[in-house]
Amino acid sequence: MTEQKNSAVAIVNAWAWLLPLLPLGLAVAIYFGGLQTATFLFVNHYTQLLPDVVWTWLTFLGNGWGIFALCFPLLLLAPRLFVSSLFGAAIGGLISQTLKLLLNLPRPSSVLPLTDFYRVGEPLLHNAMPSGHTLTAFAVASGIYFSADKDKRSSLWWIFVIASCVGLSRNALGAHWLTDVLAGCAIGVWSGMIGALLSSYIPSAQLAPSKIGPRLLSLAGIGITYVLLTQVLDSPLNASLQYACVALIGITLMLLIQAQKNKGI
Repeated sequence: MTEQKNSAVAIVNAWAWLLPLLPLGLAVAIYFGGLQTATFLFVNHYTQLLPDVVWTWLTFLGNGWGIFALCFPLLLLAPRLFVSSLFGAAIGGLISQTLKLLLNLPRPSSVLPLTDFYRVGEPLLHNAMPSGHTLTAFAVASGIYFSADKDKRSSLWWIFVIASCVGLSRNALGAHWLTDVLAGCAIGVWSGMIGALLSSYIPSAQLAPSKIGPRLLSLAGIGITYVLLTQVLDSPLNASLQYACVALIGITLMLLIQAQKNKGI
């Protein structure tokens, strides 16, 4: 536990906390520079070079239920990384919902004619800032990154590329302005860093499959399986991905049970 704790604390220093100011500053420049509509339409137009299913699947990676399912194997393979991502997503979710309610900014569908841009699904009108899907994706990516061993972090760059694509998907589907995405990116990274710090204080012994925490998370996996089987998450195009996530959770649960049997628990 001490090694994990020191590793997390060592990397989350002053320069790391300042990095999210870059996307946040760009969001401010776009908004007050009068480029809100132009940047949205530019991204929305050129992302249509790829089919809708690509963007709906990427958006699914920012859905809280979906990303929990996709990261669920980490409960067996790297439980601290899984817990860090959950902490980050939970913290980011609270911040996101608070800001959405306080700001209540309009989304593209409530400002622009619906014929001016491409949109998938029903038009969303309110609570634009920040993009919750983008925030969740970056919170999970950041939580995993900052909880990983230092010598392994350089190989994890791709999770931030995926998180960035999740953000682009929100523009591609006509749900958010680019400024919403950039703000979600910044807040998500901060949330994940906090999540990594919090998880570093959990003793490694408490993350074993036989302990109460992992067992409760296993039960949560069963609950999310029900959600995946009974609800449409973001788009009907995600149905096959939802079923794949159900299979992923089921396989992980079986392996967790087998691991406990092998230890005679």
